Amino acid sequence: MIKTRSYIVASIMLVLVILLAGTGASSVQADDDVVLPVTHQLFNGLVGPITQDGDGFVPFGNYRNPSSPICSNPTSNAANVNTDCEGNAPHNETSIAVNPTNPQNIVGSANDYQLTLTPGGYVQETIYSRAHVTFDGGKTWTMYPIHYKNYTSTGDPAVAFDADGTAYLATLGFLWSQANFCCINPDVLVTHSTDGGQNWSKPSRVVSGSGSFGSVGLFNDKEYIAAWGHGNAIVTWTEFNDGIGGSYISSPIFSSVTHDGGNIWSKPVEISGSAAFCIGAQGGTACNQSQASVPVVGADGFIYVAFLNTADLNTGRDQYLVVKVDPNTGARVAGPFKAGDVTDGFTDYPRNIDGSQTYQDSQFRSWAAGNIAADPITPGHIAVIWSDMRNSTLPAPTDPYAAATNSDIIVSQSMDGGAHWSAPVAIAAAGDQFQPWGAYDESGKLRIGYFDRKYDPANHMYGYTLATESSWGSLTFGTAQMTTQLSDPTKNTRWFSGRTPNAAFPHPTTFLGDYSGISLEGTAALWTDLRLTTTFAGRSGTTEDAFYASMP
Repeated sequence: MIKTRSYIVASIMLVLVILLAGTGASSVQADDDVVLPVTHQLFNGLVGPITQDGDGFVPFGNYRNPSSPICSNPTSNAANVNTDCEGNAPHNETSIAVNPTNPQNIVGSANDYQLTLTPGGYVQETIYSRAHVTFDGGKTWTMYPIHYKNYTSTGDPAVAFDADGTAYLATLGFLWSQANFCCINPDVLVTHSTDGGQNWSKPSRVVSGSGSFGSVGLFNDKEYIAAWGHGNAIVTWTEFNDGIGGSYISSPIFSSVTHDGGNIWSKPVEISGSAAFCIGAQGGTACNQSQASVPVVGADGFIYVAFLNTADLNTGRDQYLVVKVDPNTGARVAGPFKAGDVTDGFTDYPRNIDGSQTYQDSQFRSWAAGNIAADPITPGHIAVIWSDMRNSTLPAPTDPYAAATNSDIIVSQSMDGGAHWSAPVAIAAAGDQFQPWGAYDESGKLRIGYFDRKYDPANHMYGYTLATESSWGSLTFGTAQMTTQLSDPTKNTRWFSGRTPNAAFPHPTTFLGDYSGISLEGTAALWTDLRLTTTFAGRSGTTEDAFYASMP
């Protein structure tokens, strides 16, 4: 479901407390709750918390260009391992990839926040996604910097490896200035590493944004990356075209490819296409009310890209579409094909304090988006994974504290490269399951990781679940809990939690990130975890950390 720019600007005005200065730092009194501007039309990977770090002032040049490595965590043999070591700050919206030339080498990334309290009592904040790297299969994690030149912040990180072991990290690059209030529209950036994630190239700008929030311009959003072969990678993203006053015009999906290990990227091409089941933003049948694209490399050598697309303007519900892309040029060669209808409309979710979709007794925003996975053995066998409210009681009350929600993980598969799709299947479970990520393992079985509240009868706390297909192509699944402790986003959180809409649930978080990834082999997962606690400026609460686990 696409919301217009004017809706988002209104939401920004409700929550914006601070601006990022040209130095890459934002400042606010330590007892205020800080929420940075929303950086996507609907869902963003760059949101600021109320944060106070009692370590004192640190020059922000040290955050933009820190020494390498930044820090390491002690080696741990625990089933769940914290991959963060930099500062007292949130880490969310995780992505992870395993090196095919060395499975002990794993690279993850997240929205990594850097926070400092000045001697005068002001919080300064930057957001630079780091490389979370292990060379011992997830026991010891080290954080390495990417030097983002003059960019003030980054968001929406995505990582991938090609067959040679070159790692790629894509993200959005932002420039901010107090002078123009807020937010020069972001560029899409990709950097690469040939030593397992320890050293990273100067980021390549795949496409530039234009204009700023509330103006005519091009707003690039929610990029993701896939890689294959010898130096090949593709990045896809949404181009939000904004008119006068930031009004919404359209949002097609674009792609760009590299064949030299990430140094040179092709001219972006639009790939979302048109179909009879699409509603053109300006009329017609263009599939240009889209977002949340994810690419995957098929066993047949083609690239498949899945994305959400507006299906019904009356209900606000979406559909999941898939296109087939030429790996050499990045151009669409078939589709769009419809993988399934999505129950994610105007009355399907309760709404949080900012008007975003959420769940029972909660304030964190969420959505239906998932990803696409490709069977590494059988050409043309692909699956699209998402979550929605088809098994919940509808219409949902607007007030989350009056709702009893039941979000489920949904899967549809194709055996012929997307031309035909199975009826969507729900992995039915009590409570809410959301933000899934799927991948096929080496045997051709689909595995899906997701946040899961079935472990709590109250439908408040979540764990992280790995669902494994019982047999090839069956779309029936057994499940196992990957987390050893549950997380409670509904109360007593430290980040993104300055407001208390319901006194029975003090300081709920409004942001966990918008996605959480598992590895290509489907055995390694990285998610936002709230088990640890911190105290900042007299208020305690749970943290947000990027935790890792694996299963055979």
